[in-house]
This record gives sequence, C-alpha cells and structure tokens, in this order.
Amino acid sequence: MTVPSATRPLVRRGISAKTFMLLAAWIVASLEGYDLAVYGVSVPALLGDPSLGIDKSEVGSIGSTVGLGMLIGAALAGALVHRTGPRRLLVVGASVFSLGMALSAAAGGASSLGAGRLVVGLGLGVVLPTLNAFVADLSEPEHRSRNITLMMSGYAAGALLSPLLGTALLPDVSYRWLYVIGVLPVFVAVPLLLRLPESPFHLSRTGRPDEARAVEARLGLARSDAEPASDPGRWLGLGSLLTGGLALSTVLFWAMSFCGLLLVFGISTWLPSIMQAAGFSLGSALLQTAAMWLGVGCGVIVGGRVADALGARRVVIAAFLVGTVSLIAMSTRPPTPVMFVLMFVSGFGFIGSQILGNAFIVTRYPDALRANGLAWALSVGRFGAIVGPSLGAFVLGSGNGVEWAFYAFAVPALIGALVAGAVPRARLATA
Repeated sequence: MTVPSATRPLVRRGISAKTFMLLAAWIVASLEGYDLAVYGVSVPALLGDPSLGIDKSEVGSIGSTVGLGMLIGAALAGALVHRTGPRRLLVVGASVFSLGMALSAAAGGASSLGAGRLVVGLGLGVVLPTLNAFVADLSEPEHRSRNITLMMSGYAAGALLSPLLGTALLPDVSYRWLYVIGVLPVFVAVPLLLRLPESPFHLSRTGRPDEARAVEARLGLARSDAEPASDPGRWLGLGSLLTGGLALSTVLFWAMSFCGLLLVFGISTWLPSIMQAAGFSLGSALLQTAAMWLGVGCGVIVGGRVADALGARRVVIAAFLVGTVSLIAMSTRPPTPVMFVLMFVSGFGFIGSQILGNAFIVTRYPDALRANGLAWALSVGRFGAIVGPSLGAFVLGSGNGVEWAFYAFAVPALIGALVAGAVPRARLATA
C-alpha cells in the first residue's frame, strides 16, 4: 500500500519523529537567521565598495526592502496556508529566500542589491509565520512555547554565524561570499522539509481525518483540541481575527509585532556600524554582534521553558524591558568587557522579545486561527521592519551623538513591553 505523503515516515532509523521534526525546523530557522543578519554584517563593506556607490541613506532603504518583502510574504502566507498546507509553503519560501541571496551576491548596484534583498524578504515572510505555526501544530499543547523557542534558537545560531564569518573573512575576502554561503544550505533544508508530515490541523480541516490521526500517532500527540473537518475557506479572511473577543488582542499583537520587528531589523542592520561609530574597530563590533546573537540563542531557550511554566506573556514583557534597559546602559559607552556582557544580555531583549512574542501569539489563538493570526501579526508588524533600518540611517546620519541611536531603539522596546502587558490574560476563543 502506498504511504500518503502527509504521513510518510519521517526517518528510517536512529532518531525519533519529534526530534527529526525539531531538527529540520531548526535548520530552516538557522537559514532565516543567517540571511537576515548577513546584511548588517556586510554594511561596512557595502559602504566602502566604490562599485556600488551607496551611502547610509541607501543602506537604510535597502535594509527596509527586506521588511517590505516580508510584509508581502507574510500576507501571502496568511491567505494561502489553509489552502496549500504549511509544509508546501515552507518548501517554496525556503527556495525563494535562497534565490534572493544569490541575487544579492551578484548585485552590481543599489537597485539590484535592493531587488535581491526584496526577494529574500518575500521568502522569509512566507517561512517565518508558517514555520512557527507548523511547529506549534506538531507539538503537544503544553510544550508549544518550548518547542518554538528551541526551533528559533536555530535562528539565533544562523545569525551568530554571520558576524563570525564576517570577522574571519572581512575585509580580506569579498563580502559577496557571505551571500553565496547563504545559498548553499537550502540544498539540505528542502529535502528535510519534504520528509516532514503535513500539519494534522490542516489535514483535519481539509477532510482527511485519518491522515491527521496517523500524523498525531507518529508524533505521540494525544490531542483533544484538533479541529474537525471544515471548509478550508472559512478561516482565510481577516474578519475572523477582528470579531467578537478576538479584536482587541489581535490589534495588540499587531502593535507588539511592530515594535519587535522594528528592533530586530533596525538593530540587525545597524549594530556593527553603530558600534564602529562608538569607537570600536570592525572586528570588535562584529564580535559584539556575535555576543548579542549568542545571547538570543541562550535567552530564548531558557525563556521558552519559563514561558511554558509561567506563561508567555510575562516572559515577553520581561524581554522587552531587558532590551530597554540594555540600550540605555550601552548609550553610556561602558568599558569593552561590560559592553560584551550587555550585548549578550540584550540579545534576549532585542531579538528574543520578537521570537517569544511569536510563541505568545500561537499559544493564545484557537488552533484553527493559529497560523492565520500569526501570519497577520507578522504581516502588519513588517511595517516596523521597514521603519527600523530607515530609523537607524536617519539617526546615524543626523550628526547627533551615537547615544541617540541607542535611545531611538529603546523607545519602541519600552512601548512593546507596555503593549504586551495590555494583552488579555485568557486564551482567545472564536466568537
């Protein structure tokens, strides 16, 4: 008998289905992290490349194109996930952002580099919300926050690799190789994704309950909250997120994602340049960036476990506040060893707030709305991803002291904490 594609064995031997699922998701997330962080690492080299002829303002605009692409990609993911299923979207999205990295590597000017980064953003916009919801679908309810943050530690690991490679290669080797390296892992990621099962919630919604039960059995998911088969078009509209008791939390999640993504994209684009402006060498600035990403990985793993025990809401508030305090402390230009410590701690606040915010969202929406709710939150939040790089360019080009760059990002971090605190405590239910 032919094994349905949605329930094919994940692995042949030696590794559990759950472990394989998390490993595959971790690898895909690491590609996302690398592709996002590599731009900020390459910015000093881009500014020094006469063949490109770009200035800080154009660097900020190009950085914003990733956010624009992610805005479109996240909206597409929200509209398509219940038609295609998350697994197929993940394969397409991973292929698209790898194509964007290839285009970026071959760019000959500001416009072609911007086009490449726009394609990267389109793929990332599809993958990020889909991957978070997919892992949540394949996890026990009590372990969703933990598994999402374990998966997103791959995001931090990929982003950490970027400044480490930059430290090793730049300025002796062309920055273009940093983009070429970002293309290669997709040849591992796509085959892994094709070995994963389809979401049991998608299978149930599209009239395949037997396949859904087979996937749950393989992953050891004794679910009582799986949705019965229903019309897959029922959940496509935005209106389902803005009716009844869902509206307030949905809008607050959008605002929270705006603040989180402003921090992620603004800081990942400009942090090495900000540290150089503060008087550090390129090598030191890149190593401090690496320390920040190391802090992201450690912080989200611990934060995910705490979120399962105490609730994601409290951990997200704490992360935003840690980011706020760290930025203000860094504006005082403390000694280098203290700066490294602050960078490590701040990673939990700068980037961890958004990663844990994603876990917060998927654990608050009902199962049928999880993927759609997260996709729309990230789609609206992409306006923050567009604003962040341009905000950094404006502050650094204004002629004011570098401390204003820290202040500029501390404000949205504080607002993010206030917004997360305003989200109602109860798990959302459909109207």
